[in-house]
Amino acid sequence: MQIFLGESMRNRSIFLMCLLVVVVLLTSLPALAQDVTEVRVWIAFTDGRLDWTREVAAAFNEAHPDYNVVVDGYANYEEILDATVLALEQGNPPAVVQWFEVGTQFARDSGYFKPIETALDGRTEVLGEPVVLDDIIEPVRSYYTLDGVFTSMPWNSSTPILYMNMEMLEAAGVEGIPATWQDIEAACALVMAQDPAPAGCITWPNHGWFFEQWLAQQDAVYANNDNGRTERATEVVFNSEAGLAVATWWQNMYNMGYYTYSGVQRDWGATEQAIETGTVPMVITSSADARNITRIAGENGIEIVTSRMPYNADTGWTGNLIGGASLWLTDGLDPVVEDGALAFMQFLNNTENAAAWASTVTGYIPITNSAAELLTEQGWYEENPNFRVAFDQINDSTVTTATRGALLGTFVETRDIVTQAMEDLMLQGGDPAERLETAVSDANAELEAYNSLYTD
Repeated sequence: MQIFLGESMRNRSIFLMCLLVVVVLLTSLPALAQDVTEVRVWIAFTDGRLDWTREVAAAFNEAHPDYNVVVDGYANYEEILDATVLALEQGNPPAVVQWFEVGTQFARDSGYFKPIETALDGRTEVLGEPVVLDDIIEPVRSYYTLDGVFTSMPWNSSTPILYMNMEMLEAAGVEGIPATWQDIEAACALVMAQDPAPAGCITWPNHGWFFEQWLAQQDAVYANNDNGRTERATEVVFNSEAGLAVATWWQNMYNMGYYTYSGVQRDWGATEQAIETGTVPMVITSSADARNITRIAGENGIEIVTSRMPYNADTGWTGNLIGGASLWLTDGLDPVVEDGALAFMQFLNNTENAAAWASTVTGYIPITNSAAELLTEQGWYEENPNFRVAFDQINDSTVTTATRGALLGTFVETRDIVTQAMEDLMLQGGDPAERLETAVSDANAELEAYNSLYTD
């Protein structure tokens, strides 16, 4: 006997079968979702650097389908610092956070983070990603090593370099590339003697970072107890002979009309624009800006040449400090999340990615030897010599107590104090020695209050 189902009956059967499939899929989704571990990464960029990092995260996720690295960007280091502290206090922190180098002591004191070397525990790979710590160049390694332990994963490391409009310098009769403070003064005398003279000869952001660099170049420490590396720093000591030399030269450059000040502290944008538009023939600013400055100046018909940051010929050059930031691993993570975070940090800094980050993406220095070797083998530095200067400046630095950099829990506040002191010396005049004494006193009051929170 044949049984024929009516059309309504067949439609109902099809509907029930589809419903069953949907139910099965819906009930399986939570299980599938649980198999993918999210790793949140916060970085202090919202521009093309964020876009590139997200592309790297997507490549990592594709290679590790059981992980989903999510990268969020913040406008600056100060903003990400505040956001991270709040998230940690609320118990919902990211797995990885980017903090600037002067936040190192606070990161250490906070107890929020686990040293990356401790987390790796001697492993040479994580989730198949080779560990890159042994490949990191020595000056960068030495900064982030505390008590013999690698604290955080270096990533965007920079150094100040000199950017020059050689056409303007040559038109003024400047021969060769200025290497010292004294060379800069001589070049500026020629530049500003022209009729008409440009708006200024040289500029750099009024920011405490440059004071620190010139101090380290003279192999002078910023704080006691070996820059806070053998014991906690209890005093800043930048009012030394070397510090006085920096403040005096800076003030004199302004007074002679050689140094152009925008009137705004930490004015990185005005510094870049001054060289990009041909307003001044020389600026000193971060190597991280090498790509943008070279590109924008080129669009304006200006060829840029870079060289090392000028130093005090009376004391010679020992080396420069690194700038930039590193990636910190949050303590107390689920082991699966921690492994994903560790693996991503290795992937982000593998040879190919570190080389791309330092060349086609930014002007940061390649932080690994293999990345620098790759760029050399590919002919990148030969074709783009402006980018080689920063790497050589850092890699050729002698690692000393001074060039390793200082550790202070109040480094951010101290930088602001130094920045204000330099502005006062330019705009209000006065004795550099007396102004530095006041700055040291103010900075030490901040440091004492901070240290009282973390010492018995």
